Amino acid sequence: MRFSLLIIFQLICCLGFAQNTILKGKVMDSNDKFSMPGATLRITEGNRYTVSDGNGNFEFLNLPTGTYTLSVDYLGYEHYEQKVNVSAKLGTLEILLEPASRTLDEIQVIGDQAKGQAKALNQQKNNSNITNVISSDQVGRFPDQNIGDALKRVPGITMQNDQGEARNIIVRGLSPELNSVTLNGDRIPSAEGDNRNVQMDLIPSDMISSIEVNKTLTPDMDADAIGGSVNLVTRAVPNRQRISATLSGGYAPIREKGVYNGTLIYGNRFMDNKMGLVLSGTLQSQNFGSNNIEAVWDKQSENLFINEMDIRKYDVSRIRRSVSAAWDYDFNSRNRIAINAMYNWRDDLENRYRLRYKTKYDDKTNVFNTELSRQTKGGIDNNTNENTRLERQSVMNFSIVGEHLLAPKLDFDWSASYSRAEEDRPNERYINYVLKKQQVSQDLSDTYLPYFNDTFKDYSKFKFDELSENNDNTNEQEIGGKLNFRIPLSLIDGQKGRLRFGGRVRLKTKERENIWNEYTPTTDFGVLSAMPNVQWDARTWEQGDRYAPGMFVDKAFLGGLDLNDATKFESELKPKEYLAVNYSAKEQIYAGYLRFDQNLTENTALILGARLEHTRIDYKGNNVVNEEDLEGVINTKNSYTNILPNLTLKHNFTEDFLLRAAYSTALARPNYYALAPYINSIPEEEEITAGNPDLKATYSHNFDVMLEKYYRNIGLISGGVFYKNLNNFIYRYSNTAYKTADFERDFPGKPNPIEAGKSFDFFQDRNGDKVNLYGFEVAFQRQLDFLPGKFLQGFGVYANYTYTKSKAKGIAGEDGVLREGLGLPRTAPHMLNGSLSWENNKFSARVSANYTAAYLDEIGKDAFNDAYYDKQFFLDANASYKITPQLRVFAEANNLTDQPLRYYQGDVARMKQLEYYKPRYTLGVKFDL
Repeated sequence: MRFSLLIIFQLICCLGFAQNTILKGKVMDSNDKFSMPGATLRITEGNRYTVSDGNGNFEFLNLPTGTYTLSVDYLGYEHYEQKVNVSAKLGTLEILLEPASRTLDEIQVIGDQAKGQAKALNQQKNNSNITNVISSDQVGRFPDQNIGDALKRVPGITMQNDQGEARNIIVRGLSPELNSVTLNGDRIPSAEGDNRNVQMDLIPSDMISSIEVNKTLTPDMDADAIGGSVNLVTRAVPNRQRISATLSGGYAPIREKGVYNGTLIYGNRFMDNKMGLVLSGTLQSQNFGSNNIEAVWDKQSENLFINEMDIRKYDVSRIRRSVSAAWDYDFNSRNRIAINAMYNWRDDLENRYRLRYKTKYDDKTNVFNTELSRQTKGGIDNNTNENTRLERQSVMNFSIVGEHLLAPKLDFDWSASYSRAEEDRPNERYINYVLKKQQVSQDLSDTYLPYFNDTFKDYSKFKFDELSENNDNTNEQEIGGKLNFRIPLSLIDGQKGRLRFGGRVRLKTKERENIWNEYTPTTDFGVLSAMPNVQWDARTWEQGDRYAPGMFVDKAFLGGLDLNDATKFESELKPKEYLAVNYSAKEQIYAGYLRFDQNLTENTALILGARLEHTRIDYKGNNVVNEEDLEGVINTKNSYTNILPNLTLKHNFTEDFLLRAAYSTALARPNYYALAPYINSIPEEEEITAGNPDLKATYSHNFDVMLEKYYRNIGLISGGVFYKNLNNFIYRYSNTAYKTADFERDFPGKPNPIEAGKSFDFFQDRNGDKVNLYGFEVAFQRQLDFLPGKFLQGFGVYANYTYTKSKAKGIAGEDGVLREGLGLPRTAPHMLNGSLSWENNKFSARVSANYTAAYLDEIGKDAFNDAYYDKQFFLDANASYKITPQLRVFAEANNLTDQPLRYYQGDVARMKQLEYYKPRYTLGVKFDL
């Protein structure tokens, strides 16, 4: 009670208007006037210190008027010190830091490459929690086109690829749905239909100023980030005029076509520096594709066989566009407002040609019968689709932020935001030809490359099967608001203390609305060979030329069909393709937090606090009987509250040798479609799938310890351990003996599709018991300027390694029997990054490697059906030459190892998917004024 009264008394005192004032200002580079985030500023008198924010701004609250000695330290820069006269009249101080002046022949200690590292390492060093920071300068030193590719350089992070680009992020072995991605602190909505994943290949790397990977949370951060929170920081308004342009072109050998990129940035300050504006735009156009084979394995009387196999040829045109704007205005030294906006949209124009073998075992004749189908995937012939399947994904974010100094002891900020993500797939078309009940032998002598001995090349025997068109739309939007207060409050005399508190609201909606039509031609579409067609070989396929896809209907013929002409086509809805997957969701999240920062000694700081989050959900899903009959709409509502305590400790053994330790809690809400209250029963296949609105959010207790040693000439060596205990983790439950009584128990009052005495296959997401996950990570980066000779001193090393191990309990397998010895899906045990660079005043070059070991991707009903993501090793290279201080040329090469995307089923030898992309090459020029 005495402690509580003391805090209340000091809060009242803090809100008073004493004869104190505020010292504020900005830290910048003396050469280019770029802002310098993460600078350490100290006032010698009174042991006061602070750290500059992401825009280089700083402030000292509740400072008595007088004269002080102000010092500034920044890795890679000269120590700064000056006398400052602080009066009651509030002004803004401008601090210009000089790069380290010592030179080693032609090599500057603080060169272009080192400046980017300096910005990132200073922020990382002075952050309260365990983080990794990448600046835009560092991103530019790697051949990374999008944010996902840039993130795979960070310790403890691996990416799952799609079409040769990094898409889904895995942090410390935790799958994408257990992590969060934010833009300037606001959660980015997901364009995915099923889940909360943010596609990291959607945003070009040129549009981001820095990337912050928060591996531990503090109470003022959103709690839905068990693995980590990735914050993308957009470009801030520069301190002087800046014009930057990048143009590049490249070559993708997979389809022998071009790759084109362009970026333009303009920024400046106006009205005596009171107002600032920066505009950015990027356009990337890539023409490529992939060569793919897939297989689903089965067993019959212990005899191994393939019950389904695909050979797929993809042709892809990917156009990625992004525009952003940032505006700020300083009303006076106490009040500032800023607006940020970003809009990203990506068009994937895709054609897929798929040959499928589908095998069924006839237990009466002991014969394997195979159906062969040849399907062309495309779209309508118009200016948007251009005979291709168009998948347009977009993400927009608008935010307004206010920062106010209400009193010498009260700092207040607020923000409001609106964001929206959408995936639209208009006029997507499929046409399929089949050849039924053939006996095709399987060559399984090499299970890495299984093969159907296909001798059925008489395409006149393939008959028309199906023609369809679908229009799919998924959208998610979020309206958010924040309030944050900060006041000086210390419980220990002579030591710095801060109390922060605030609130947060997030109002989210998500909806998937698909529609699917099947068309029957009024004229005979006959056989495949008689139709306008194309034929593909496999001479350049890494899998071998025997995987030649063969003949398919031409995409131009498919796109040119007038399906709305009733004299040519009869249209029929296909409910089984869309009824069960359509749903709508509403979520309301209300949060409040209390965070107390207290220096225990001059070298030891403590953060103590908690966050409270209350979640309300309102979901609608369809009850579908016989796969296509809508029985009704199911509506469920639920709510829950989570209390999330936090304790963070930071100790400086020396100025550059740190210990960090944290106990934190976090949660992960279930995927949207997993919560949707749908039921889809398919009596013909004796199968039921269902959503689970009773799913609980996964709750995690996290323990982290990290040691970090920083080098004054810009470098770092670090090592740490982590442990996570996840309760109520979510997995895919399957039961092959699901009976009438089970259905009545789980879905009381709903029509029961299971007849007495029979059993169905049942699939549903459920909560497991708990997962224990632990591991360690080490990192090293440094310019090797201690080596003899100017050539060797030009080398730099960047390397990190992460080990992760997990053990899951409470996973029910086939027939409800608990499975033992499983880890958490998507937990990569080994992750390794490394790069070797060389730089002088004109030329720089880097070779970069990324390795991830194989890991469990999806849990099946038994070990035979578990799916694994195979190991991968990427090798990239890039180089640049500075013609003038404002102009440089560069060259990049990606995926020099021609690393495929490979999954396997149960055993590493059983190929589940094998897809190749080949390398990619780019040459360009960059102008920066």
